[in-house]
Amino acid sequence: MADNLDEGTGMTDYSAITVTPLTPGMGGVISGVDLTRPLSNLEVEELHRALEDRLVIFFRDQPIGHEDHKRFANYFGGIHIAPSTKPWQAPGHPEITVMHADGDSTFVAGEHWHSDMSCDPEPPLGSVLYLHTVPPYGGDTAFANMYAAYDALSDRMKAHLEGLTAVHDAVLGFGGITPEGMVLPRSSHPVIRTHPTSGRKGIYVSKSYTTRIEGIPEAESEALLAYLFDHIKQPLFQCRFSWAPHSIAFWDNRCTQHSAIWDYFPQVRSGYRVQILGDAPF
Repeated sequence: MADNLDEGTGMTDYSAITVTPLTPGMGGVISGVDLTRPLSNLEVEELHRALEDRLVIFFRDQPIGHEDHKRFANYFGGIHIAPSTKPWQAPGHPEITVMHADGDSTFVAGEHWHSDMSCDPEPPLGSVLYLHTVPPYGGDTAFANMYAAYDALSDRMKAHLEGLTAVHDAVLGFGGITPEGMVLPRSSHPVIRTHPTSGRKGIYVSKSYTTRIEGIPEAESEALLAYLFDHIKQPLFQCRFSWAPHSIAFWDNRCTQHSAIWDYFPQVRSGYRVQILGDAPF
């Protein structure tokens, strides 16, 4: 974990970067680093530490290109190419997904709370979203801390959920917008996930992907999921990022969920996302 906060400045003590907390529970704005160039080993090490400590980190004034974007993601692992997002790949860059909404859009990606691509057998470790064009106001992204959501459960509920698995199905999120006949992934993952680095537990179901809890009656599954979907979006667990042109958000999908707020129609919000290889949840 990162060093303790300096009570005088409200910033975490790093030597190569500066991390300004967004809320006490999660989120940190990074400064003192230029993502348009290769990073030093120390910068990469401290960014790893900042991500583990803050769960989601943000950068401003970073006009990166596609190669910069991919280079940054590769500091944290290989690039995850999700089958469900193939129709939105950037030309010549299958690793990059185009994220665009304007006055002609009938939906926006990620409006409901979710962890990216939890439908995949090995969901991405994290996602790096770069927006070059944003509305003059609105279009924030909200993030929720799944460690905190788990910790807030009663001991009885924790015991009840331990060992349960749930189905995550891409059809729920992508079925109506992908080409007809496209095969979409479906996977089974633990309802309570253990983070492979921190060892902490977090809730791992979402309204965007999770269809049912396995091994229990359907009515019980629906009731439990409804409770968890409502529980995880409490403001107490959240931070919220207000975008500006050439901003970047990098979040850990293993311990956060997020929601892209579509309150800016018909304004333009546009950029690119790269996802980082992860492993099977346990």
